[in-house]
Amino acid sequence: MSPGKVTLRSYVLIDMMQPQYAAFTGTVIKGDVPVAGDAELYVELAPGSEVFSLVDAAVKGSGARPGFQIVEREYGLIEIHSRSVEEVREAGRSLLVRCGLSESDRLKPQVVSEQMITNVDPYQAQLINRFRQGSLLVPGESLFIMEVEPAGYIVAATNECEKAADIKIVHFDPVGRYGRLFVSGLQSEVRAAREAALSAIQSMNGRSLT
Repeated sequence: MSPGKVTLRSYVLIDMMQPQYAAFTGTVIKGDVPVAGDAELYVELAPGSEVFSLVDAAVKGSGARPGFQIVEREYGLIEIHSRSVEEVREAGRSLLVRCGLSESDRLKPQVVSEQMITNVDPYQAQLINRFRQGSLLVPGESLFIMEVEPAGYIVAATNECEKAADIKIVHFDPVGRYGRLFVSGLQSEVRAAREAALSAIQSMNGRSLT
């Protein structure tokens, strides 16, 4: 594979998957299921079909296990995890060598939108509960919603939210053009989660999207 053929959109290393984050991920994963405490590598790339050779390189070059290799409309997505952070790092190094890139070649994420709603109305809570795959949004709670681009970086924001605050993960989606996150709870806890999510995204380096 020649350098420059692959565009590395997202490259996210999570050192320790939090309980809710890991449980949510386990409900949508297609391969080996991760559990709380695992380390994880999440990669989003183009062209999407490159996921097959890159997962091959990652798992053969380490003891990490693949959760999924997905080709969606525009991009390819890879999830790899292990109890060992170093195994995940090694999987990432093997993957990057295979496509002739480094971690610094990833795109730098940006927050597309973020908002906080306090005292959620019962009718709006029901609408959100219709599509959520995580915890139920209870009327009267506060709700934080974030969108990021590239989409894959939303996984880092989600995990950091749970590290920083006593919140519920209502839903997150790292697939598509924008990644989206919904967390709920007491207003003070949701505010702390918001700060953690924004900090996680803003601290990521990489190439400019423009």
